Amino acid sequence: MFYVMCIFMVGLVLGLVVVASNPSPYFGALGLVVVSGMGCGLLMGHGASFLSLVLFLIYLGGMLVVFAYSAALAAEPYPETLGSRSVLFNVVGYAGVILLGLVVFSSNWFGGLWLTSDEGFEFSLVRGDLGGVALMYSFGGGMLVLSGGVLLLTLFVVLEVCRGMSRGSLRAV
Repeated sequence: MFYVMCIFMVGLVLGLVVVASNPSPYFGALGLVVVSGMGCGLLMGHGASFLSLVLFLIYLGGMLVVFAYSAALAAEPYPETLGSRSVLFNVVGYAGVILLGLVVFSSNWFGGLWLTSDEGFEFSLVRGDLGGVALMYSFGGGMLVLSGGVLLLTLFVVLEVCRGMSRGSLRAV
């Protein structure tokens, strides 16, 4: 299980490097799918299967729809690929920063102490992630409404930024 979790972490970091280094929205969407899948795999490895499912549905169901729509608004005739020179320079720079951080912080790494949320309670009736979801809905209703408003505001900001100076689908009448 330790090796599977390490593969998920390496995939998560590589997906984040793809998202951060690529100026083209098409390959950024590919990086978001990889990051979402690897992050959900990490959460499932720690025992939060319900939270992992919710995260995967939110990322792929909601945010990628907004991302695809904004990519259609900012369509480029010749997008830069993952193998182009400027993107490769960014990938090497980000990988260098990650390796430097790995060297600096590797002495405090305790990978053998990974526990899932259910390992401490042998006779528990409620799983750790389901109890957290129940608490979120019972005590965090206002935060859920606020989060929905922030996501709606983010949608309008992304669409306005992608519109630029051209006349896109959002134009003042």
